[in-house]
This record gives sequence, structure tokens and C-alpha cells, in this order.
Amino acid sequence: MISSWWNGSADQLAVCLRSALVELAAVLPATGRFVVARLDATRMTDANHAFYEFSDALLFPGYFGWNWDALSDCLRDLNWLPADGYLIVVENAPRLLLSSAEDRHALLRILSQAVHHWASPSGQPEFKVLLLCDHDDEAALLRQEIARAVHTMR
Repeated sequence: MISSWWNGSADQLAVCLRSALVELAAVLPATGRFVVARLDATRMTDANHAFYEFSDALLFPGYFGWNWDALSDCLRDLNWLPADGYLIVVENAPRLLLSSAEDRHALLRILSQAVHHWASPSGQPEFKVLLLCDHDDEAALLRQEIARAVHTMR
């Protein structure tokens, strides 16, 4: 599943068991310059910590506004970090923003929108998000949450 995911046409976030991962070389295309950002959901306990983690991992510019709209804008721009592809890996994804269901929903919606944005025009860099879980039940619940977030986008 994961090895064919990069070149697939799906514009959703991928949820994967940590034990099911393949080597990064099998996930990314064979050539080009890629940015791989690894974030740990256990450090994203609230919105401010999530903003910091994304800003730090993706080297957001000084004008980043530290709010959901600014995060969305930066994830759909990334001109300060040119690459042929972007892969964001969120470890411990079920622990993401546990303090606020509303914030968690907002982040999943923003990530889905960013994936969709980069998938829309041809010739754009690839942008993928991989959410890692430890258990099947966690992955199933996270997929349901993503489906609800994607549904509210439309």
C-alpha cells in the first residue's frame, strides 16, 4: 500500500501502522529534491505547540501568523523551501491535539486541504502527509476523523 501511495491519485492523508512502514526509498520518487519533515504528535498538545512544530520542521518564514489560517497558507505555499516533493510524517498521530477536538479537526482539515491543493495542478511538487499509529483501532479511528474533516471541506 505505502510503496504505491506516492504516485497514486488519492488526495487524502495516509494513515499507516508504524510496523507497516517500508523504507523511505520505496515511498519517495527515485529522483529529485525532497523535504521530509518528521513531527511528533506527543509534542503537539495544543494549537500553539502544533504551530511551533510545523514552523520548526518546515522552516516557516518570520511572517508566519501563528494561527490556523497562517498554517494553511504556509502549507500551500512553501516557496521558501523549494523541492520536487514534500513528505510530512506525523508520529504518534492518535495523540495529536488531544486537548481540543475542534483544533484536531481543524488541523486534519488543513492537512487534507494542503494535500488536495498540491495534487490539483499538474507539474506542482508532490505533497504527502503520513500519519503513523501503533494499533489498528487507532488507525481506524483516525481514518474516520479524516473522513469527517474532508467532508466538511466540500
